Amino acid sequence: MHQPCFPRRQSGFTLIEIAIVLVIIGLLLGGILKGQELINSARVKNLATDFRNIPLFIYGYQDKFKALPGDDPAVATHLTGGTLATTGSTPGNGVIDGAWNSTTNTHESFLFWQHVRLAGLAPGSTDIAAGDYLPVNALGGRIGIQSAKPFTGINGSYFICSTGILGKYAKQLDTQLDDGNGSTGSMMVGATADGTTGGTAAPADSTSYTVCMGI
Repeated sequence: MHQPCFPRRQSGFTLIEIAIVLVIIGLLLGGILKGQELINSARVKNLATDFRNIPLFIYGYQDKFKALPGDDPAVATHLTGGTLATTGSTPGNGVIDGAWNSTTNTHESFLFWQHVRLAGLAPGSTDIAAGDYLPVNALGGRIGIQSAKPFTGINGSYFICSTGILGKYAKQLDTQLDDGNGSTGSMMVGATADGTTGGTAAPADSTSYTVCMGI
């Protein structure tokens, strides 16, 4: 005699189980977003430190030698191995000649880094021919200093510029260090920093910019 066949009941998730899974997913997503927020905050903090350190290098050098790094006419006397700028400059006139991103090793803006490093004020190679001589920011973009205004209307006597900075970081930097507007004040944000254009008031988050700050 055959036993009657009954369809098997398929087990499913209960509402409690579904709720637990949703809570776990929410916690994971929250953790990921919080982690990304912390990473972004750390990057902005490091970039801000880059900008804040350079004035300290200048003041420290002036306190030691009564001269401006890069522009020091007696650097060979002040520092063993110090190189005097010879291209397009007048050492001792209080101006850092040359572009902030110059690769010419006889420009004052290029030699600025050798002088502050030899003076023990900044880390890095003092060999102007070394592959790792040129300084970079916390994101790997070039950073440097010059006297010429990189943006029209920017305030300051000397200008620190740093490139390869996403707009979302640039906005936070401007808020921390200036007025929160990329087209006004002592910090400006733009596609280029060649002195011919103004800054960008509201940088796009995913676009890479050059940020300059006057001191």
